[in-house]
Parts: sequence; structure tokens; C-alpha cells
Amino acid sequence: MSAGNMHIKLKVWRQSNSNTNGGFEDYSLDGVSPDMSFLEMFDVLNEQLIEKGTEPVAFDHDCREGICGMCSMYINGQPHGPLRGVTTCQLHMRSFNDGDTIVVEPWRAEAFPVIKDLVVDRDAFDRVISAGGFVSVNTGNAQDANSLPIPKVDADESFAAAACIGCGACVAACKNASAMLFVSAKISQLALLPQGQAERSMRAEKMVAQMDAEGFGACTNTGACAAECPKEISLENIARMNREYIGAKLSSSNV
Repeated sequence: MSAGNMHIKLKVWRQSNSNTNGGFEDYSLDGVSPDMSFLEMFDVLNEQLIEKGTEPVAFDHDCREGICGMCSMYINGQPHGPLRGVTTCQLHMRSFNDGDTIVVEPWRAEAFPVIKDLVVDRDAFDRVISAGGFVSVNTGNAQDANSLPIPKVDADESFAAAACIGCGACVAACKNASAMLFVSAKISQLALLPQGQAERSMRAEKMVAQMDAEGFGACTNTGACAAECPKEISLENIARMNREYIGAKLSSSNV
């Protein structure tokens, strides 16, 4: 083993599909560079498994730039691993020590059934968005940016909420598997902008109803979701969502 390289032990959750029981399997890797990303380390593991004629570990990934939210891994008891404000693909092996044992699991939530190994089905998020996370727009040429003046405070808060990548770490971190941080971010980014006003009276009501229908739990008020969010989405969005929801229910009850 060359200087600076590491020996890593892995305990990885293996599961054929959502209808079968899974379990941990142990692996050992030599020559792991501290400069490897966590996903690159898994690439090396899978190359070795394939060479041995063993089925590789299934895991989600796409951009590997911290943008897409696909790299959903529960690492040593934390979504996306030990660092704050980073996704799994941005986590590097220098965050671990030579000889460490790293435990890797999929997201654990009723609404996120395991597809295979570390891959879970997050279609529930898409259905929540479809329920109300959209705006009505006129077709044709793009509107001039200056024709819709937006206060900078509102624009900044909307942009911060829109930074949510829908990875599901908030759900994985919550002991009730609540999706309120994700849903509130999607509600907030539209509620703060003039383009989002047309559907505002129904958006929160429909998205919250769909969230509940998907089997996500209630908010625990512990803040674990915001603490583990790789984009550091604020808990203030949940308070805003609650206000939007109450307003929507009052409006619908007066119709």
C-alpha cells in the first residue's frame, strides 16, 4: 500500500428488492486514496466485486457535483455522512481514518421503499410536487425580468428555499420520517414570488395532503432535518408552510 493510502472496512446493506429481507455484508478495501470521493471509493469496491464475479452494490448517483440529490447514503448513522452542508458525492475519504469501519445503509422510511441495496424509490417526492408545486405561466416570449420587481429579501429567501435538491436526507434524519422540510421548501420558494400567487390558495393544502397520503410522518420539532440537510434549508420554511396551510384551509372553508 503506497504512502498516504488507507485501508477501509465496509459494512454495506444488501437487499435484492423491497419484497425481500436485507442484511449487512462486510468488505475490505486497500489502497483507498484520501482524495477519493465516497462514491469513487464505491466504484473501486464494485470493480473488485465484478472481477470476483460478485454482483456489485447498487447505489444512486448522477451529477456527482452536489446538485442532483441522487447520492442518498446513510453513512455511520448520518445522511450523507459526517460533514455538514455536503452531499455524499462531495464527501471525501480524508474525512475518515486508516482502518476505519464505515457502515452504509439506504434511507429508512416507509415512503422510500428499497429498490435494491442502497437505492430507494423517491417517487413520493415527485407526487407531492405534482400536487401543487407548480405555477401558471403564459406561453410565448419570456417576460422581461424588470417587469416583475421582487423585493431582494423575498428573492433571497425564495432562492434559499429553491436550493433544496430533493435528496431526502431530511426524511432519513427524522425519527418520524417527516418530509416537512422538503415540502416547506418547495412551498416557500413559490409563495414568496409573484409568479406563485395564482395557485397559492391551494398549493399548501394539496401538497400537505399528498405528503400525508404518501406515509411521511409528522414533524418532531427536533431540527434533525435542517441539521442534516446538505443545502442547509432553514426550519423557517416549515413555519411558513404552516401559515400557508392554515390560510389555505381558512380560505377553502369560507368558499
